[in-house]
Amino acid sequence: MTVHIDGVAALVVGGAGGLGEATVRRLHAAGAQVVVADLADDRGKALEAELGVRYVRTDATDEDSVAAAVEAAGGAGVFRIAVDCHGGPASGGRLVGKDGSPLDLAGFRGTVDIYLTGVFNVLRTAAAAIARTAPHGEDGGRGVIVTTSSIAAYEGQVGQLPYAAAKGGVSAMTLVAARDLSPLGVRVVSVAPGTVLTPAYGKAADRLEAHWGPQVPHPRRMGRPEEYAALVQHLCENDYLNGEVVRLDGALRFPPR
Repeated sequence: MTVHIDGVAALVVGGAGGLGEATVRRLHAAGAQVVVADLADDRGKALEAELGVRYVRTDATDEDSVAAAVEAAGGAGVFRIAVDCHGGPASGGRLVGKDGSPLDLAGFRGTVDIYLTGVFNVLRTAAAAIARTAPHGEDGGRGVIVTTSSIAAYEGQVGQLPYAAAKGGVSAMTLVAARDLSPLGVRVVSVAPGTVLTPAYGKAADRLEAHWGPQVPHPRRMGRPEEYAALVQHLCENDYLNGEVVRLDGALRFPPR
């Protein structure tokens, strides 16, 4: 295991959200110079003030916006870590509704744009920047990119087709991207979380925990953002993890509904 977090620059796209904030805190505590990229200005600026990290307003689906965030990470230090856990609205519904109408095409495209094209945009831009750094360590690696899939990529539920398709694309990109970037010494890994209880659920948290918690084999509860962040740190530190999608779900498998 080669630890290369302390002192390097890390970009966390979606860093003001539940998974992202936990990751920002974890990498910051490990010594990284963290750049938070998000559209949630209030939370992003609050993290900037509290931790001394840098917040950059970023739309993951926009080329110039992501390029600016990556440039900021490059200016914070030697850029070796990129984590993408951004979110956004997702459309849903059955492929053919009860009224006989097909699922909305615009909604599908919008969901795929956020959850797949946005990840590709971050992946390609961060990879090009990390590839320009000097190699480090005995294996000559340059850095790692961690994306976020979902167990919905494997067991999408009824009405979840656009989101499942997008997350399935993220999972499918992982090995290919790792193979593409291996000559450059850049690793690519992905996390596929199950049900994770984040602050975004607000007042619905208790209801969701009561619904999902008993369905998780062990531990019998929803996941925690800190568990996602701990896995991200390990993926960054373990140089032999590459091209893999790691499920983080307590052995949960989504039922049809």
